[in-house]
Amino acid sequence: MLPNAWDAGSVLAFAAAGFPAIGTTSFGIAASSGVPDGDRSSKAATIALMAQVGRLPVHLTADIEDGFSDTPEEVADYVAELAALGVVGINIEDSRSGHLVDPALVVAKIAAIKQRTPGIFINARIDNFWFAKQATVEAVRQRAHLFAEAGADGIFVPGAFDETTIQDLAAGIKLPLNVLAHSSLTVPELGKLGVRRVSSGSLPYRASVDAAVEAVRLMREGKQAPKATSYWEVQKLLIDFHDGSTA
Repeated sequence: MLPNAWDAGSVLAFAAAGFPAIGTTSFGIAASSGVPDGDRSSKAATIALMAQVGRLPVHLTADIEDGFSDTPEEVADYVAELAALGVVGINIEDSRSGHLVDPALVVAKIAAIKQRTPGIFINARIDNFWFAKQATVEAVRQRAHLFAEAGADGIFVPGAFDETTIQDLAAGIKLPLNVLAHSSLTVPELGKLGVRRVSSGSLPYRASVDAAVEAVRLMREGKQAPKATSYWEVQKLLIDFHDGSTA
């Protein structure tokens, strides 16, 4: 189970909850900055966040959308910068602005990243199901094969939610399969279908916004305020992090 964070506070909270690996969510990072997700809107904020939390004793993986560039060398430079900050993995998409891109471009980016930073884990995201474009298991398998040959270490297929599709993908893709968390299947159930990693995606960010609105709505209606982690517990996390005792 890979939780996806959007700021230093959420990274610290996930780490304190015992998650050994934490990813970022481009949606959460973009939304918390007041801009829509995608179209390379989270580039600067992602590098800034990793500069903040890279020293934490957890495995960090960064969602870098499509690599924030059409030039493979520039993508490789960006990933190398992340690695220097302590990032051990990245998630790179084969789409931009809601459209699939030529897989040859993604292949070139993956190859450039591996050549520059061979130790980083590349999770190649395939968006056929997410954007309902060529949304077949065979089309995804073909892209997965190309990305695996280029050096990808894992394949992420968001938008695949039914058991048969997920099982067919896991059986037909030689790399570890990553899917997005969904209310229809639990993590153990996904594991039985062959899934190796489940990402929370932007769910924690969206759930936190829902919880914030619900908390003040209840109080506005004269009801009891909901329970939450105390101010002092969160403050201690931040003080320890600022002082370096959590590094």
